[in-house]
Amino acid sequence: MAKFISRLKDISGKFNAGVSTDPVDTPKIDKQPDNPDKVDKQTLRRRREIKRSLLRMKRFSGQQLEVIKKPFTGENPLHHKKRFWIGLGVGGGAIALGVAWSSFESSLPDTGDVLTLMRPETLTIKASNGKILQQIGPTTREALKIDKIPKKLIQAFIAIEDRRFYQHQGVDYQGVGRAIVSNLVARDVVEGASTITQQLARMVFLDQERSVWRKLKEVRTAQKIENGNTKDQILERYLNLVYLGEGAYGVADAAWVYFTKPVYELTLAEMATLAAIPPAPNEYSPLKNPQVIKQRRNLVLKRMQEADFITAEEADKAIASPLITKASPPKRLERFAPYFTEYIQQELPKYVSKQAREVGGLTVETSLHPEWQEAAEEAVTKTIENTGRGQNFEQAALVAIDPRTGEIKAMVGGKDFFKQQFNRVTQAQRQPGSTFKAFVYATAMAAGFTPYRGYLDSPYKVDGYSPKNYSETHRGWISMRDALISSINVVAVKVLVDVGWEPTIQLARKMGIESELKPTYSTALGASEVNLLELTSAYGTFATNGTHTKAFGIRRVLDRRGNVIYNAKSKSERVLQEDTSAIMTWLLRGVVNEGTGQAASLGDRPVAGKTGTSDEARDLWFIGYIPQMVAGVWLGNDNNKPTWGASTTAAYTWHEFMEKVVEGMPIEKFPPRPTELEGRKPQIEVKPIKPRSSYSGPINTDKSDNDEQTQTPRRRRSRRTYTEDNSSSETPWRSRSRSNSYQTNSVQSSGETRSSRRRRRSQEVQTQEVPTRTYRRRRRSSQNTDSQSQQTQETPTRSNRRRRRSSSSQNTQSQQSAPVRRSSYRRRSSESTSSTSSTSSTSSTSRRRRRSRQTVQSSQPPAPRAPRREYNSAAPPAPPAARKDSSSQ
Repeated sequence: MAKFISRLKDISGKFNAGVSTDPVDTPKIDKQPDNPDKVDKQTLRRRREIKRSLLRMKRFSGQQLEVIKKPFTGENPLHHKKRFWIGLGVGGGAIALGVAWSSFESSLPDTGDVLTLMRPETLTIKASNGKILQQIGPTTREALKIDKIPKKLIQAFIAIEDRRFYQHQGVDYQGVGRAIVSNLVARDVVEGASTITQQLARMVFLDQERSVWRKLKEVRTAQKIENGNTKDQILERYLNLVYLGEGAYGVADAAWVYFTKPVYELTLAEMATLAAIPPAPNEYSPLKNPQVIKQRRNLVLKRMQEADFITAEEADKAIASPLITKASPPKRLERFAPYFTEYIQQELPKYVSKQAREVGGLTVETSLHPEWQEAAEEAVTKTIENTGRGQNFEQAALVAIDPRTGEIKAMVGGKDFFKQQFNRVTQAQRQPGSTFKAFVYATAMAAGFTPYRGYLDSPYKVDGYSPKNYSETHRGWISMRDALISSINVVAVKVLVDVGWEPTIQLARKMGIESELKPTYSTALGASEVNLLELTSAYGTFATNGTHTKAFGIRRVLDRRGNVIYNAKSKSERVLQEDTSAIMTWLLRGVVNEGTGQAASLGDRPVAGKTGTSDEARDLWFIGYIPQMVAGVWLGNDNNKPTWGASTTAAYTWHEFMEKVVEGMPIEKFPPRPTELEGRKPQIEVKPIKPRSSYSGPINTDKSDNDEQTQTPRRRRSRRTYTEDNSSSETPWRSRSRSNSYQTNSVQSSGETRSSRRRRRSQEVQTQEVPTRTYRRRRRSSQNTDSQSQQTQETPTRSNRRRRRSSSSQNTQSQQSAPVRRSSYRRRSSESTSSTSSTSSTSSTSRRRRRSRQTVQSSQPPAPRAPRREYNSAAPPAPPAARKDSSSQ
């Protein structure tokens, strides 16, 4: 208004001075007005209107001032009268009271969520089906509906705490007067005036502060609760929240703590005992002060009789009954799946602010499946108890994930959480062993490699690093598929050299490996440490046909008012093309069906997976999956002490768990393997490693065969126990097969004399330092076999045998000839066909014998083999496929 008046005065002054009111920067109009007199009249008219407006405003303000001033002027002014000041005081007081009441009302809590609001400083963790896994703080473990609470128990609380509960509206004014009189007569506080509704308001919204202001808040809050809820709702909430001592919140928990029974099994005397506790839970504890609580119990029974809730006979009988307690720990202190709930508490700060956590009252809804969790704990416990001592491992861990959503369904981080809280699923960093080969082969498949690409399995050294096969034997040329099924370490390193460190590490990270992966040759064999959770999650990428979803355990988080403050939104990312993932699943199915993971088989249900063992069997792994579930198992020791076991034990543990998980679960098949394996478009670009030096030595089959057959019985038992990964080809039945093969070949040999064979074997045994006792046993076996040899064959001279051995050594060069004891067998094969000798020295004994027989029968040359590789300082080109399989599965 002041701005408007000043503006008018400014315009009026300009009119009086004859100055134009147009803005200074207003553009001039070239055309002059036709009638200047007309413009002057308009200006005068406008000036007169402004003056009239100012005059009216002045007259109005003067009149108002007169009205205000008149009562306070004259002979008898208003402010000299008493009624003025009385009215002013009353009015001011009313205004002040209104402001104070408005402030008081605004400070009261919103009672609309009294039935759902959680106490502050509490945390509740629930499973996927709503089962409570853990509670922290003053929370109620078992909340009951009002119809599940015995009527006599409800009446006991009403009789002693609020006998006019159904008559008042939150505040019992008669009860307040009665309590005042009783306390004055007794000269002590013997009776309270708080109603059940007021107690509920104090438990949910307020604290235990003793002040008038807090009491006023309690009264008003109770009235608001009564206005918004029914009496039964108020009673139900109160009976589930009331603290009854010894850590028990609610009548259900108290019945368990004091009597170890549910509420519906309580007697009348026991119900009265629970109702007697609320005024002083510590003083009236049945476990600490049985005589005091018994007197209080009898008072409750008398009040129930006075209120006609029970008869005199029932009251007398209950009063005469003894107080018998049977203590149990509060259910809210129980923990189900403790490793998982501890993991949830560690993950919570990632999704909930610090302020919300400090306020408390949070409810965390998780993805855990209680039945599957029980199966996981049972499988781990069974493995440790049955085989842990015999195979020298003390710990085990298991985790199961839904690969389509990333939800963790089961987690067992060790054998006993309450002795050691270290979670071996999420916190233990261990070498994954051969399970990491899946990422190396996946990189090769994504780069367009065919699973039938051939590699030479022979002694290999690259830049000073020499990978060793678990069986300490070599198989010669072998396809990638067979190498993965049998877990050949040498081939895995050669594949890594061909594809490169960078593509392999990048793919592993995209699939879910978050731990540091070092660019070393041993990375192909799992030298970089990872944890079980990320490794299992990464294998889930194969189960979902190439898409990865990060593993998580928290679905939703609710604040103390029930509002959702976090809601998980899983995101899937395409990591592998569908055909690449299908090929990898086909390869890993071969591991379970034909290779080292057969112990994990689930009958007709398709299973894929990979075993793994770190150096000296310190870590035993199996990661396997079906289309709906991926699970990982680890066995070992916290102190990194070597075990005496094999990864087949981990595979069997996986089987024990999954066998219960799949009950009632429909069988789903994996996507079929692509029919075209060659010529696929690469998904990633390989970056081959260029080693400074690389060397591939000859295949020393003499040592491996003799070692296998001449070991002492104790060593044989040890090797039988360590049936793992590459040693799958060295199982006892194969050892026996080799022995039988030797005897059979001796029968069919071309008539060497017995003495010459004895001399040759004696020389070999001395060179290899074979125990004499074992050698003699072999010699006797050889004599028995020689007696059955054909007598009609010619006996070759020693010079002929020497020339033959010299010629064979020159032809193989990079591959050492087969054992001398099998020279007669090779000679017979070479006479039948010239191509068999090139394969007999580079294959296992059983395969060599089988192929030789097929060659003799068919008289046709075998399928072309991959050419020998000459190892120089530069990386050699990849050889062609060793063979092809017409089947797609």
